[in-house]
Amino acid sequence: MRQKIDCLAVRLCAAFFFVFLSATAFAQKTVSGTVTSAKDNQPIIGASVLVKGTNVGVATSATGSFSINVPSGKNKLVISSVGFDDMEVDVTSQSSVTVSLKEKSSSLDEIVVTGYTAQKKKEITGAVAVVNVKDMRQVPVGTGEEALQGRASGLTVISSGQPGAPSDIRIRGVTTFGNNQPLVIIDGVRGNITNINTNDIESIQVLKDASAAIYGVAGANGVIIVTTKRGKAGKAKVSYDGYYGVTTKGPGYDMANTAEEGNAIWQQRINSGLSVGDEGWGHKQFGYGATPVIPDYITPAGASEGDPGTNPELYNINSNQITKANKIGTDWYDVITRNAPMQSHNISVSSGTDKSAFYFSFGYLNQQGIARFQYNKRYSVRANTIFNVGNKIRIGENAFVFYQQNPKFGNQGEGSPFSVAFREDAIIPVYDIMGNFAGTKSQDLGNARNPYADIYRTKDNRSNKWNIQGNVFAEVDLLKHFTARTSFGGVVDNNYYYNFNFVGYENAEGNTGANSFSEGSSYNSNWTFTNTLTYNNSFGNHNVKLLLGTEAVNYYGRNLSGTRSNYFSEDPNYWVLGAGTGAQSNAGGAYQSSFWSQFAKLEYGYAGKYLLNASIRRDGASVFAEDVRYGYFPGASAAWRISQENFMKNVSFFNDLKLRVSWGIMGTSGNVLNTNPYNLYSTRLGKSAYDISGNSTTPYAGFYKSNVGNPGTTWEEDVITNVGIDATILKNKIDVTIEWYKKRVNGLLYQAQGPQWASILVGDADLPYVNVADNQNTGIDLNLTYHANLNKDLKLDVTGIFTSYKNKIISIPGSGYFFGPTIRNVQIQRNEVGHPLGAFYGYEVVGLYQSQEDIDKSPTQSGSRLGNFKYRDVNSDGKIDDQDRTYIGNPHPDFTYGLNLALSYKNIDLSAFFYGSKGNDIFNQTQYYTDFPDFFKGGIRREVAVNSWTPENTNTSIPALYNTGSFSSDQAVNSYFLSKGSYLRCKQLQIGYRLPSNFLKKLSIENFRIYLQSANLFTITKYKGLDPELQSITDVNNPGSAAGATNLGIDQGNYPHTPSYLIGINLNF
Repeated sequence: MRQKIDCLAVRLCAAFFFVFLSATAFAQKTVSGTVTSAKDNQPIIGASVLVKGTNVGVATSATGSFSINVPSGKNKLVISSVGFDDMEVDVTSQSSVTVSLKEKSSSLDEIVVTGYTAQKKKEITGAVAVVNVKDMRQVPVGTGEEALQGRASGLTVISSGQPGAPSDIRIRGVTTFGNNQPLVIIDGVRGNITNINTNDIESIQVLKDASAAIYGVAGANGVIIVTTKRGKAGKAKVSYDGYYGVTTKGPGYDMANTAEEGNAIWQQRINSGLSVGDEGWGHKQFGYGATPVIPDYITPAGASEGDPGTNPELYNINSNQITKANKIGTDWYDVITRNAPMQSHNISVSSGTDKSAFYFSFGYLNQQGIARFQYNKRYSVRANTIFNVGNKIRIGENAFVFYQQNPKFGNQGEGSPFSVAFREDAIIPVYDIMGNFAGTKSQDLGNARNPYADIYRTKDNRSNKWNIQGNVFAEVDLLKHFTARTSFGGVVDNNYYYNFNFVGYENAEGNTGANSFSEGSSYNSNWTFTNTLTYNNSFGNHNVKLLLGTEAVNYYGRNLSGTRSNYFSEDPNYWVLGAGTGAQSNAGGAYQSSFWSQFAKLEYGYAGKYLLNASIRRDGASVFAEDVRYGYFPGASAAWRISQENFMKNVSFFNDLKLRVSWGIMGTSGNVLNTNPYNLYSTRLGKSAYDISGNSTTPYAGFYKSNVGNPGTTWEEDVITNVGIDATILKNKIDVTIEWYKKRVNGLLYQAQGPQWASILVGDADLPYVNVADNQNTGIDLNLTYHANLNKDLKLDVTGIFTSYKNKIISIPGSGYFFGPTIRNVQIQRNEVGHPLGAFYGYEVVGLYQSQEDIDKSPTQSGSRLGNFKYRDVNSDGKIDDQDRTYIGNPHPDFTYGLNLALSYKNIDLSAFFYGSKGNDIFNQTQYYTDFPDFFKGGIRREVAVNSWTPENTNTSIPALYNTGSFSSDQAVNSYFLSKGSYLRCKQLQIGYRLPSNFLKKLSIENFRIYLQSANLFTITKYKGLDPELQSITDVNNPGSAAGATNLGIDQGNYPHTPSYLIGINLNF
């Protein structure tokens, strides 16, 4: 009986199962169709077709067709595509549809990430700039931040031509003495945009005002939010983007040739009152006659052919190097540079279902530098996934890994090759008669180094970096209106390097001593753990979103290095610390800091007209003493969508009009370390030796104060006010955003200096960071976009970006000013109340002395000679002294601007991007070497050699050449070294062709586009240096580091941007 029952049960279950399958099969139906453009009836490729209320979706094919299974109870499809308005289609009674999408004429419904939450663009109340990522990706660059240049109002990016070098990024100008770089959030986690693969970027937003207050202490410099690509429902998509090209070396310096150099040296002697036979007349290379004579050899000095000293048998690399003179002249810039190839390849695969989605990419970049032997190679992999666990749980991860080979400059301790190339004499060749490097070892040739020797000797140096960025996250929908989210992620990088320092036998300096080898590594990490709970609800005309959250952040790093000298071989195979015979010195360090935060944010909207945002964040930082460790950072903003009012319904000129106002407080901890609040003591024999025995033979190391603490140091406080207007006009053809802002920073952090600290400064103790000053920026941001469909096939888009700010120091305790860092024993910049940060300070040149009568009638001035500088008597006391120094220039621009043009006709597209700066001054420190050969006796700028002041050539601004310098020439900071730094640069010009879709369909290809492109095609400027685009100066290998944040506009021989030309393809399957 039991067996019969079991058998019956099995039959019933089987019957039920088949009935269920049949019911399921009949419950869902298949809908097919085609999606086209309403404008030209062309198929839309890759459009998303989604069953409303589900995650079931597909993408259209190369012909615009689709087929989708619609579950029971569902009868609407949502069709969407980038650049088109979404459309809902009811499929209750139809299984085949044709859908025509209208082109999107407004981006107001675009979703924008604005700090832990997302909003529609039309609902934004703060100053949030949305970057056009498509335009951004068209510029071939080696770093992510460089691609942002000119793409958002208020955002300034100053880049270097050096491959792999980070850029200076500033949002609304320089506001602090410390790090001015904005916070970068990548997929919800603090990250680094420098090495991100720009092909992986889905969207970028820039938070410029109180919208960044939700990030508290981290948001003072603004926030850049990056969202990377994810997989979408539909069939798998495969994309390839690649290009190959070459970067040209550029024009270089215009330096005097050998003959011009000799004539300039003779003019020095004549101006100095010397004549043939006088002591000091002539030159050990060019002779002692009435005119200079170019010798055949420079070592022995000034030798001619047949001189016994030039016998090759006498050659000795150390004691008797023999070098032929370059009678035409060596172009040292040309020697150290090359036309450099570059290539980039990126492959991505993405797909998704209603249960999961993934995006995977691989990137390879090989960017050779125009400086020989310098390059940046990068390999990157990204994997983003998300899984739906039921209908209410989502889990996923975002992972990015890259490996980089980017050896630093071969500077051998003397700056970049470009800063040395203009110092080497033209008469010196690259090699001596035996093929070894030539240099300044002979007489009267200065002390510069052979720049080619420097970069060649470091061609085997290495700097390799691994970096991992990413996070894991989970989201859970709770009850009806709540969503909980948790995310843990961060960045881990490890850098390993080694370099060899050669003995420069050919140089006047550095040609003795021992070679040395250095090796080291560093480990840096940060992690962020964020937890949020969001309530989102709409009732009647009210829309409310409330966010509560906590966040913990930790930074940790270590470094270790070793150096050893006296290597018997310079072969790279022996470059290990154990191979040297000299004493080994080791060094190391570590740092750690932590932040703990709680925050809340409210977003409220009424009837789509009145919008309000408010946030509060409490931050605690381990770098401050316990009593001042925590700070509160509120922010609020409101907007009125005027266009939604009834009285605007008949105003057709405005499609959308919104007025915004915001206010907020943010903070920063600057460069302060955990040790800042405390007095620290160290031990070192050379600083704290005690002769305990009294016989001076057995000293013992005691303790000395190495760090003076300040427990009162606390946050910089940034108070920012913003008023903005957003408008869309003329049938959605023009979008305009204009904003005015004021940002005041109270308690600027700077390392203590001044007499008030002298009494407690002991020996070499480091002084603490203290809150020293208040600073203010005011400015205007403008964004203007024009869209036009000129006819059926011709489209034009124009976007203009304008950024202006005025910087002013509000207060400094004590004297009211302090100088910037000393550079080459002079102080170029001064920070004073009422003036901008880093303003140039010195003597104002009002002309050149034209006669002895002119000298006699002018205020008394030390070292005044004919053709020397005549300074302005600022205080009118009849003499020129320290009291006559004044502000002579401003490194901050009046405004920067960008212009992007995009034109398309059928399958042909043309785009161009221009970027410029207006009103900033540059202190050209290279002229210290090239315009005054009396001291360094190196290369001479051609204009100086042929057009300096003489009694016969008085109509010139170039001073007379003399044998010796003086206060009235090169021994004082003055306005002669200043130049206007304004420029306009064509950053990108591209023409592309897209193959017809009907042809590609036969090859199962969705899209194939080929293009030709030029970057940095031309620059319009009056500046005579290599490049007017200058980063703040610090270390040549770390141009964006915080130490030089206010050392703006100083040219020491920068790595220039030069034209590049390339061909590329975009391919999609």
